[in-house]
Amino acid sequence: MQGGVEQPAQMQMVLRVKHPSSLGGGEEEEGEGSSMSALSVFKAKEEQIERRKMEVREKVFAHLGRVEEESKRLAFIRQELEGMADPTRKEVEAIRKRIDTVNRQLKPLGKNCVKKEKEYKEILEAYNEKNKEKALLVNRLVELVSESERMRMKKLEELNKTVDALY
Repeated sequence: MQGGVEQPAQMQMVLRVKHPSSLGGGEEEEGEGSSMSALSVFKAKEEQIERRKMEVREKVFAHLGRVEEESKRLAFIRQELEGMADPTRKEVEAIRKRIDTVNRQLKPLGKNCVKKEKEYKEILEAYNEKNKEKALLVNRLVELVSESERMRMKKLEELNKTVDALY
């Protein structure tokens, strides 16, 4: 860039030296020379601007090329990462769906289990009550049978005494 700035100044010096008006000629030549000098300076500056435009354009296109290359690289990396995470994600989603399904099936089963446990407790309580009643009845039966046997033994002994007294 510095070379571009120095070139118009050098061209201007060359034009002034070559032009006879710069050597101290007449006034007419001086006016004509200064307009020629201004024209050449303008042309040199236009050329410099064009060169700078081209340099900037080349730099921008080079930068765009690097950016495109980097974005392609990033897209490839992103795709690779998604590919690596994808199988795990699918498996996780499938397991979560299965868990949700099993959970939905568990809710009514849990309610049914609570209901059955309540029924079981009620039935167990009724069973225990009947068992106690049975035990009481069995005890009463044993008492009655024992009393009956005792009474029968007493009657047998009385009969035996009566029979012995007859003989």
